[in-house]
Amino acid sequence: MRIAIFVSGSGTNCENIIRHFSTSPTVKTALVVSNRSDAYALVRAERLGVPTAIVPRARLSDPQEVMPLLQAHGIDFIVLAGFLPMVPDYLIDAFPRRIVNIHPALLPRHGGKGMWGHHVHEAVKAAGDTETGITVHYVSPVCDGGEIIAQFSCPVAPDDTPDDIAAHVHELEMAHFPEVLDRLFEA
Repeated sequence: MRIAIFVSGSGTNCENIIRHFSTSPTVKTALVVSNRSDAYALVRAERLGVPTAIVPRARLSDPQEVMPLLQAHGIDFIVLAGFLPMVPDYLIDAFPRRIVNIHPALLPRHGGKGMWGHHVHEAVKAAGDTETGITVHYVSPVCDGGEIIAQFSCPVAPDDTPDDIAAHVHELEMAHFPEVLDRLFEA
C-alpha cells in the first residue's frame, strides 16, 4: 500500500503517520502533497526522506496536474491530515473509499465549511460542549459529510480554553489516527 498524505499546515499528524509506517513491510508513505509552499509539513516530510510536491489550490482542480503526479508515485490511498481545500470530485471518483480525512471534532457537530483548526475549538467552547474529539471519515463531495470510520472523544472542562481543547484533541490525533489507518489498510 503506497499512501500520499495531503497537508496544508505544520504537519504533526503527517510526521506521526510517516514515522508510524516507516518500518511497515506493507505500507509506505510515498508522497506528501501540500497546497501551500510554506507548509512546514513539507520540511518534516523531506527530513524523513519522503518525496514532496506542491499543488496550489488553483491547480488542484486540474486532473491533468494531479493524477500524473499520483500515478508517478504509485499512490493507492490518500490521507488528508490537515488539508484545507475541498477534494475535487475526480479524485474521489479515482480513489473510491480510499481517501480519508481527520476532523478535530465529533462530526456531525462542528463540521462543514469554515470548520477547521482553531475555528472548531472555538465553536466547541462557544457551544458549551462537555466533550469533543476526533473523527476519521471517508471523503465525499460534501464537506465533512463522508461516512464515519472512527471517533474518539475527550471531556471538555468548563474552564478549558480553545487552546486547552486543541491540546486535548491533538493528543487523540497522535494516539489514534495511525491505528485507524492500520485497521483500514489491513481490511
